Amino acid sequence: MTIVAGIAVLLVAALHIYILVLEMFLWTKPRGLKTFGLTPEMAKATATLAANQGLYNGFLAAGLLWGVLLGPAGWSVQVFFLLCVLVAGLYGGLTAKRSILYVQALPALITLILVWLAR
Repeated sequence: MTIVAGIAVLLVAALHIYILVLEMFLWTKPRGLKTFGLTPEMAKATATLAANQGLYNGFLAAGLLWGVLLGPAGWSVQVFFLLCVLVAGLYGGLTAKRSILYVQALPALITLILVWLAR
């Protein structure tokens, strides 16, 4: 179970690295426009805000990776950052776009349960 939980944490971290790339580097590109349903004008006007948001997603990924690298001693770090991802996903899903509940919050919740069970 520990290996499964560790892989799940790494997958959530990879998801947040991907979100970082989308928000920081692809926001105004075709992939970013399509992913977030933006017009080129709206993307250009909000690019700085998106880059800031992407940076926060990078911090979430870094925290999750840190927790995995710490091994068994990183359990509480993993739990903390998974809770951060879960709260961010719930908030985003309720205020911005419902799909965030399934893309961000649900994987965080499942992974949190796996990490908890692996303890």
